[in-house]
Amino acid sequence: MSFYTTVAQYYDAENADKRDDIDLYLELAEEVGHPIFEVGCGSGRVVFPLARAGYEVVGMDNNEAMLTLARERVEQHPQEVETLTLLQGDILTAPLPKQKFKLVLLSYNMLMHFHEQDQQIALLRRMRSLIAEDGLLVIDLPNAGETFATTDSDAITLERTFIEPVNGHMVMQQAVSTLDRTSQLMRVLWIYDEITEDGTLKRTTAPTLFRYFFPYEVQLLLQVSGFQVDAFYGDTDCSPFEDTCPRMIVFAQPIPNE
Repeated sequence: MSFYTTVAQYYDAENADKRDDIDLYLELAEEVGHPIFEVGCGSGRVVFPLARAGYEVVGMDNNEAMLTLARERVEQHPQEVETLTLLQGDILTAPLPKQKFKLVLLSYNMLMHFHEQDQQIALLRRMRSLIAEDGLLVIDLPNAGETFATTDSDAITLERTFIEPVNGHMVMQQAVSTLDRTSQLMRVLWIYDEITEDGTLKRTTAPTLFRYFFPYEVQLLLQVSGFQVDAFYGDTDCSPFEDTCPRMIVFAQPIPNE
């Protein structure tokens, strides 16, 4: 994904305040156990706290720029993350670990990068091959109903401002998006305006494409792939999945092999 190569330098700073999902995964790890597998581990935002808590964790990502950030974290804190393994490869084609995992994570919006139905089923079937028979699959997605109910606009929206940690520059992150409701695809252009030391503006643009999902669609995809839905939640605090909720958090368990 060239998108992540472009935004890697900003990714950790722009997501520095996001921890709600990590708290959920720590609670689930204590409940269901480990090892844990995360698809699209990136720079290690999720896998590092889990490894620091003592859980055996495997993260896979196909983007070299993001994994470089994760490896640098390992080099800086090797004794804190001795239980962490980082793998590079395409999750749809790369060799998978032989071990079985108690907790499998498709964390923050990861499934949205798989736009075609055959890709989605292939991914979920690979997760079924990885998960222990008493394991838990967690999928974290936005509530598509809320997005589809909004009024279309081609305006540029300011998402957040943050300080880029390497050079200390202020960065304004903006976005402009277009939603195709028939294909359930949203095209987003992320715009990073970085203010340099001499006051000039350095602009980085990163287009990407997200696929939105609705509950019954996810339920059917999981069933076809060997899972049964255990619960839908409206946020990482496990609040009800209902109108106006921000997220769609899916808990699924493997259907027992006959």
